[in-house]
Amino acid sequence: MDSKTSRLRDLPSVDAVLKSNEAALLLERFGQKAATAAVRLMLSEARAELKVGASDPPSTAKVVERAFASLANDDRSTLRPLFNLTGTVLHTNLGRALIAEAAIEAAVAAMRDPVALEYDLSNGKRGERDDHIRALLRELTGEDATVVNNNAAAVLLALNTLAGGREAIVSRGELIEIGGAFRMPDIMSRAGAKLVEVGTTNRTHPNDYRSAVNAATGVILKVHTSNYRIMGFTTEVAARQLAEIATEARVPLMNDLGSGSLIDLSQFGLKREPTVRDAISEGADIVTFSGDKLLGGPQAGFIVGKRELIAAINRNPMKRALRVDKIRLAAIEATLKLYRDPDRLAERLPTLRLLARSQADIAAQAKRILPAVQSAVGPGFSVQARECQSQIGSGALPLDTIASFCLAISSNSGGLALERLSTDLRRLERPVIGRLEDGALILDLRCLTDEAAFLSVLANLNSHDPA
Repeated sequence: MDSKTSRLRDLPSVDAVLKSNEAALLLERFGQKAATAAVRLMLSEARAELKVGASDPPSTAKVVERAFASLANDDRSTLRPLFNLTGTVLHTNLGRALIAEAAIEAAVAAMRDPVALEYDLSNGKRGERDDHIRALLRELTGEDATVVNNNAAAVLLALNTLAGGREAIVSRGELIEIGGAFRMPDIMSRAGAKLVEVGTTNRTHPNDYRSAVNAATGVILKVHTSNYRIMGFTTEVAARQLAEIATEARVPLMNDLGSGSLIDLSQFGLKREPTVRDAISEGADIVTFSGDKLLGGPQAGFIVGKRELIAAINRNPMKRALRVDKIRLAAIEATLKLYRDPDRLAERLPTLRLLARSQADIAAQAKRILPAVQSAVGPGFSVQARECQSQIGSGALPLDTIASFCLAISSNSGGLALERLSTDLRRLERPVIGRLEDGALILDLRCLTDEAAFLSVLANLNSHDPA
């Protein structure tokens, strides 16, 4: 018998491995079926290695170790927590708003037990799920309200209700693309509304709207161009004047705020954007806005406005397809309740806390952790603390930036070394996501709230030699 055949025969059997003491945790964690398949695969790989010259067969413990590592890697969620150091606070690709602890607790409670989702505890009869947030939205906006699963759905549902089979008048300069190639004209078409464009890309006048109104008009639509700004020779019809035109024509005015906000953001050093109350006071009959952007809650789309229009929207069969579940509804309710105490809102709402964080605080953090970051990336890179600009993100205040501080990592070996480092940072147990800009890897620290966890993860980064 040759040595190769002998080594192959020394491999433990699948049954022997699974009956070993070392396999107890493997079976407990992953179950008999998955553990058996993983052990069989590891033994197959070991057999292949021995055939091409591996010196010794793996021990039973090593087979179990490899099987455990393989299953643990497959079992890891693809929705992994990470460090958002991109400088974009509301990053669409990274989940937008961080949820307040109160909202997290409410969502967990709703998951754990039965709740009175559509059950009226006062009379023991069927209730309405919107009732859990309707009173709060009335209190915060002054109008009736309903909720669906995101703002695109809110626009779709409202347009279908108000202008399905009819015309919807909108300025050509407000026919925006709202991300992911979702365009306002496409949403209007899917809603069954016939798009009527007025004005030009940069200039629209009151008479453009008045001339377009006819017996087939279902709604006049105003869209907040939160994703971009047209500069220079521009004219738009203000919401208040547009409301007067809509009233004269006896058609509803719908104002899509996009990001939307329930409070004046200028108190946090940001540019003042129209709030939901502003839009209502300016005469909008229906206002739509997001729950997971400036409002700082879970993904949702709010529709607030005149009671009779909200009632019609709620009767639309599409509403059922677009409604939110008990988990999100619980988180929305808890988030909205935070707005009852505006003086402490920035302490309790992560989005506002991150937006309001001072540059001085971020600069102090950058200088504090710089030595540890330099040690982690190795001598082939140079790390400097310097000023930078953060942005809000998700189409909110697109031209406004916030003074921040970052760690800028550079390399004499050029861009390939930085790209490799960026890849290695993404491969960490808790990935670190920065941005490549002007020949450096920028780690904007505005959103770094757990400094200890960041440094702990970063310590596992192998030293790099860009040469």
